Amino acid sequence: MKQTIRNLLDFIADSTSPFHTVQSSEELLKDAGFTALSWSDDWHLSRGGRYYVSVYGSTLLAFAVGGQDGPLRMAAAHTDFPCLRLKPQAGMLKEGYGLLNVERYGGLILRSWLDRPLSLAGKVVLRGLDAFHPETRLVDIGRPLLTIPSLAIHMDREVNEKGALNPQKDMLPLAAAFGRQKGLTAGYFLSWLALELGVPEDDILSYELSTYPAEQGTVLGLAGEMISSPRLDNLTSVFACLKGLCAAEQFAGIRLVALFDNEEVGSRTKQGAGSLVLPALLSRIYRGLSLDEERMQRDLGEAFLLSVDVAHAVHPNYIEKSDPVVRPVLGGGLAIKQAASQSYAGDAEAVAIIKELCASHDIPCQFFVNRSDSRGGSTLGSIASALVPVRTMDVGVPILAMHSARETMGAEDQEALMALLRAFLA
Repeated sequence: MKQTIRNLLDFIADSTSPFHTVQSSEELLKDAGFTALSWSDDWHLSRGGRYYVSVYGSTLLAFAVGGQDGPLRMAAAHTDFPCLRLKPQAGMLKEGYGLLNVERYGGLILRSWLDRPLSLAGKVVLRGLDAFHPETRLVDIGRPLLTIPSLAIHMDREVNEKGALNPQKDMLPLAAAFGRQKGLTAGYFLSWLALELGVPEDDILSYELSTYPAEQGTVLGLAGEMISSPRLDNLTSVFACLKGLCAAEQFAGIRLVALFDNEEVGSRTKQGAGSLVLPALLSRIYRGLSLDEERMQRDLGEAFLLSVDVAHAVHPNYIEKSDPVVRPVLGGGLAIKQAASQSYAGDAEAVAIIKELCASHDIPCQFFVNRSDSRGGSTLGSIASALVPVRTMDVGVPILAMHSARETMGAEDQEALMALLRAFLA
């Protein structure tokens, strides 16, 4: 296994929630000499400086300032991924079983979450010094904890013909088998969580906890040419953006990476790409460098944003689901994504720029479009570029089984994406 792929899989293993994605990203940036900033402090920036700032713990913005004036180049990806998220008062009891009450986060493929070991990660908020200053603690249980058992085929003879799942009834994770114990209450989960954290139960005020597959990612294929892993959407892009920014050294201008939360649920949150976080960050960067608004607007006129998110590879068992001509394959390089609806951001000039950048650096690339009778998905690129109106292009690695508990991609496609981000941010 190539070291790049091993590093990617290690990054994915550590990034089990958007909060842990930010934590893993911060560690990578610190190792590369970046300095942490706080949104609530004054910023004093300098030429040659490298900085990052966390926004509400699940969005991360990082930037580097060149020694001379030059172009503004930005890359964006998202830190979140489809999962099952715990509701408040999550504990449920049925016939001696302890279940957890969950809801869908994003458009996950429900059946892919059945019969596999799951764990929990996210954050727990504890009583602090006063009401406005609670203590937030990141939590990753880090071991197999839950499962969602299928109903045996003997009790559902049509499961292979129909098999529809009700997310409120069929997708409740099994957390405990209590047998015939007496006196149990639905508060069992909060009691367990307090014990796990080593805190009094009354100190737990709230939590944002999500399930994640406990299995690790791996390479597969006859020549080890593919990767199977949870959360390829969109940690492949997060990792490529971070590595590209860390590699940027001798450049002019500003290089920026924005890793937003909540893309899977529409981006319109205080820490999403549909917020004013990116415009506010740019204003603070330019003020921190003693550059005025007019200068920033001039730079935006020549700026470029790379929106980095996964694409659909053609599926060998469902070829008819892809466009008859424009359909990427695993191992064919990164995908340039286009849509007349602008669900993927881009224009002819943006396509030309990325094509030429790939050609000049020997980076394999291919193209993705949706079938004309299929709506397909969308990315944060069009949302972000509507708030910061700069030329934008959507790219990403092609994958199979997008939004499954495990997804599949070509290993060499990750290498191609990382090469593009290095060239773009250089």
